Amino acid sequence: MAEPVTAVTPVTRRRLHRAWPVAVVTMAALVAAAGFRSSTGALLEPLETDFGWSRATTSGAVSLNLIVYGLTAPFAAALMERFGVRRVVAASLGLTALGSGLTLVMTAAWQLWLLWGFAVGIGTGSLALVFGAIVANRWFVRHRGVVVGVFSAASSTGQLVFLPLIAHLADGPGWRWAASLVAGFALLLAPAVWLVMRDSPAEAGTTPYGAPADWVPAPAVATTNAARLALRTLAESSRSGRFWILFATFWICGWSTNGLIGTHFIPAAHDHGLPETTSASLLALIGVFDIVGTIASGWLTDRVDPRKLLFCYYFLRGLSLLWVDMLLGPSLHPSLFLFVLFYGLDWVATVPPTVALCRQHFGVERAGVVFGWVFAAHMVGAGIAASYAGWIRQSTGDYLLAWITAGVLCVLAAGACLLIPRGAVRLSRAAR
Repeated sequence: MAEPVTAVTPVTRRRLHRAWPVAVVTMAALVAAAGFRSSTGALLEPLETDFGWSRATTSGAVSLNLIVYGLTAPFAAALMERFGVRRVVAASLGLTALGSGLTLVMTAAWQLWLLWGFAVGIGTGSLALVFGAIVANRWFVRHRGVVVGVFSAASSTGQLVFLPLIAHLADGPGWRWAASLVAGFALLLAPAVWLVMRDSPAEAGTTPYGAPADWVPAPAVATTNAARLALRTLAESSRSGRFWILFATFWICGWSTNGLIGTHFIPAAHDHGLPETTSASLLALIGVFDIVGTIASGWLTDRVDPRKLLFCYYFLRGLSLLWVDMLLGPSLHPSLFLFVLFYGLDWVATVPPTVALCRQHFGVERAGVVFGWVFAAHMVGAGIAASYAGWIRQSTGDYLLAWITAGVLCVLAAGACLLIPRGAVRLSRAAR
């Protein structure tokens, strides 16, 4: 008697969604861009010692880098819309490697300004948080806020990975070894980006992660010259008061992070007798806590009013900056670690709610370029702060007035965030 045949259901394995490999190379590119950005504070004094340059000269080069970095962002966003993310990112990594590599043979201050200010500023500016926002908006529907938080934390990861090593190399073999490290990493990453990155889910034959079955891609906005697209988006969005609030508050965000802490924390701590390698490790530790804070901020942004989050972030940051000068000293103590923890959790936690507000008020199809202009304000503020703090240090002999200025500005930004009206576009359940 024949045995009954039992139907066997084949076991199917769920394939990894293409959005996740794209997210991995995106984060790696953001880490590479942040690597050189985080190195400037550790290289100021070695460059001054090696070449005899003043603090105003080196701070000026950092300011130019930050401003070019920021102003590049909206045009880079438009270029990504026009020519594709993959081409722009690979080319930007190559330019970053070239700019940092050529610093090995510079002999004059104008070359520092040219290489740090323009070459590296343009290269890393094209790999700024705007790039991460575009990838998150295109490739993710579910968990979009968390992904933006992870991408934002990549800058802290770059700081964490590179800064202690850069400070050690600058203090030992020399600053040229530190510049070579960043150049080599960026150069090696470019082919990986070219192989894995795709400009959109449709190009890869898929849909965004978490998209519903009836998903319809947003219409392409790049049908014209990239510069014209960026300027036209600025002209249209600048008619809205909410754009200017986002613009001004993110300007203050840049002033109080990259411009002040990112550039001057290490030399300021050294002024109080703390060794450079120790202060660099503290700045890297800020990056550790920022990873936690920014990812948590992305999770909260999917669930809490972004305006209220920004109020809390700016207000608490302002309070911490008003106290930092009293906490710095020749040795480590618990209150300084408390500042590192408190400030680190808040470092770029502002990014996910700011990206969400750009998306809510200006639409997914324009959010990347709009955030590009808002991010440009961030880096212009950082550039002005870097020069301002350097001038304060050179004029008064310490950074006290620079800390107070940044603290007051952050408190003002906190109040301004509550003036933003509620977004007209609500996130769907799939985006949560």
